[in-house]
Amino acid sequence: MARTPEGAPQSMLPPKPQHPPQASPTGRSWYRIEATGNLSRLRPTIRIRLTVLYGGMFLMAGIVLLSIIYLLAAEALQNDGASVRITDGYGVRWSSSTCPALELAQSPAEFNSILRECVDQQRAASLNSLLNRSLLALLILTAVAFAFGYAMAGRVLAPLGRITRAARQVAATDLARRIKLDGPDDELKELSDTFDEMVDRLERAFTAQQRFVGNASHELRTPLAISRTLLEVHLSDPGASIELKQLGKTLLATNERSEQLVEGLLLLARSDNQIVDRKPVDLAEVASRAIDQSSSEASQEGIEIRGERRSAVTQGSGVLLERVALNLVQNAIRYNVPENGWVKVDTEVERGHAVMVVSNTGTLVPGYEIENLFEPFRRLRAARTGSDKGAGLGLSIVRSVMRAHGGTVTATPREDGGLEVRVQVPNH
Repeated sequence: MARTPEGAPQSMLPPKPQHPPQASPTGRSWYRIEATGNLSRLRPTIRIRLTVLYGGMFLMAGIVLLSIIYLLAAEALQNDGASVRITDGYGVRWSSSTCPALELAQSPAEFNSILRECVDQQRAASLNSLLNRSLLALLILTAVAFAFGYAMAGRVLAPLGRITRAARQVAATDLARRIKLDGPDDELKELSDTFDEMVDRLERAFTAQQRFVGNASHELRTPLAISRTLLEVHLSDPGASIELKQLGKTLLATNERSEQLVEGLLLLARSDNQIVDRKPVDLAEVASRAIDQSSSEASQEGIEIRGERRSAVTQGSGVLLERVALNLVQNAIRYNVPENGWVKVDTEVERGHAVMVVSNTGTLVPGYEIENLFEPFRRLRAARTGSDKGAGLGLSIVRSVMRAHGGTVTATPREDGGLEVRVQVPNH
């Protein structure tokens, strides 16, 4: 399928809302889910990573400090056997609650041996007690450090959260939204000011585009409408010659083609914007409407329209989605085989998306030509060439509308010829 020129312009559409992941009510997400295909993986937030960094640094510093204290204490309690000893008993009797074996000593040598052993045991017990209590204190302080680090990371990243929320609102609906971050003139304030300047430029560009499209809509439609009226008046004149009527019909067809081109260009410009006013739309209903509008053309071409249209409700603009269906169906009819051709239109819900698939018979389409078909004024094996089948904007409008709805459109060549175009839009 190639392009159709049709595309009735709609009212100006501001940017469409995106649907970013929702934060927790407290704004303290412990992790985020990133989906790739059907797989999901946990990705810690920057707040958690900073907390782990702060806590890990404290833990490493505590281990180093504890090791130093332990080594110093061990050196201070080192017993070389020369600090206290008895050289002569003189009939002295000893008693000790911590070393009762001293009472059994019968000689100075035996006394010194028992004393040395008792001192070694006391030293080992003191070091073990110091180590155990220090480890317990280190664990408690590490837990406190992690909690403190989490709180401090939250305070440090609070301006980033404000910037993110403002960016989401700007991306959704409100180009007039600004951050206007207060505080010291640091890197975060510089980032906030840069973001505000960028949004200012975007707002000015979008406003200029709105004015341009509005003016172009009026300036381009008016002369074409006047020309069409004058031609229709001359064609209705019973006294006009056959040659004049034939010329008038040719000019009227050319004028109609120009109107279709203008309407398509205006719709293409508008549908690139994002959709704000979203309402429930059933793709089965818009597909049926498109088929009804194209049924007479299909009958003239001998094309059979088939398919199963199941309810597939999404949120968006019904007028734009109907234009998508109409462009695809008309393309499928106009770029078909001369005899025994068919067009199949199916709608369904698949994995959280409303899906519409339009396939048709037709000429063989090389896979490398598919991307070109979505470019404005591009057709199969032709670039910017005239055609009585359309202006080359059909699939461009389809892709533009899908982007505005957060959806996708893909085209796949059929082995027997023709295309299968698949449109899917999130159904929430």
